[in-house]
Amino acid sequence: MQDAPELPKPLANPPALPRWQRWLVVSPLARIVFFVAMLTAFTYAYGALLHIVGWNSKGAAPLARALVELGYRALPALLAYVLVVRLIERRRLTELAPGQLLPYLLAGLVGGALLFSAVFGLLWLLGSYQIIGSHPQADWLPALVAVGLGAGIGEEIICRGVLFRIVEEGLGTWWALAISALLFGAPHAFNPGATLWSSAAIAIEAGVMFGLLFHLTRSLWPCIGLHAAWNFTQGTVYGIPVSGTHADGWLVTTRHGPDWLSGGSFGAEASVIAVLTCSVVSVVLIVIARRRGSIVPFRRRH
Repeated sequence: MQDAPELPKPLANPPALPRWQRWLVVSPLARIVFFVAMLTAFTYAYGALLHIVGWNSKGAAPLARALVELGYRALPALLAYVLVVRLIERRRLTELAPGQLLPYLLAGLVGGALLFSAVFGLLWLLGSYQIIGSHPQADWLPALVAVGLGAGIGEEIICRGVLFRIVEEGLGTWWALAISALLFGAPHAFNPGATLWSSAAIAIEAGVMFGLLFHLTRSLWPCIGLHAAWNFTQGTVYGIPVSGTHADGWLVTTRHGPDWLSGGSFGAEASVIAVLTCSVVSVVLIVIARRRGSIVPFRRRH
C-alpha cells in the first residue's frame, strides 16, 4: 500500500466549460450514467457478436464457455471504464497502472486465499464444515477464468472503480462505502439460495472491505486479486458454493448446523463467521485510513 495516498480530487474541468456541460457531462452523477449506458450497450453488442460467430453454443467445451463468460463479465465494463476515464475525465488510468499489476495483484491473490482459508478454518473448528474426501480431477481452469477473473475484473471495475470512486468524490468516503457496498450486495439476491441476509452479508463482508482496500491503495489490482482468490479458494479449493452457485472443488466438504453459521445452500459467504472475519479486516483498514487522514468528509468544500 502507498504510505501517503492522495485524497480523491474533484474532476478538473476546463475553465471555459459551460456550467450546464459540467452538470450533464462531468458531474459525478453524469459520469455514472454515462458508464451504465455504455456498459449496457457494450454488453448487448458483445452478446450479438457471440450469436453471429456462434461462440455461445451450449455444447461448447467448459473452458470455451468460461472464456465467453469472462468476456461478458469483464470486457464491457473495462471498455466503458476506459472511455469514461480517458474521454470524460481526461486523465491517466492510474488505478489500473501496469506497473502496479504484479505486486498489487499478487498481494490481493495471497490475501484472498488466506482470508477465506481463515473463514473455513473457523467453520471447521466450530464443527460446521467437514472435509469428507478429495476430487483432484476437478476442472479448475474454467472456474479460475469465469468465477475468479471474470467476477473480479468486472465487479471491481463497476463497484469500486465507478461507484465507490466517483461517489467518494462527490459525497465522501462513508457515503461511498455505504452506496457501493449496498449495490454490490443487492444483485446477489438473485443467486441460487439467496436470502435477504445473504445479500446483506455480501454487502458487509465484501462490499465494505473491498471499498476500503481501494480507498487505501487507489488501485483496482489488489481488489481484483482479493476478489478472484476469494471466489477460487472458496469454490475450487474447498468445494463450497460461491454465492449460491455450485462449485466443483478439489476438496469435498459437507455443512452442518444452522444456516446463520454454515451459510446454508448459499455457502460460507452467508455465514456470520465470514461477516465477522471480514469485518475485523475492515476495522483494521478504517484505523489505517484514519491514521493517514485519508477519509474524505461529506460535502467537502473545494
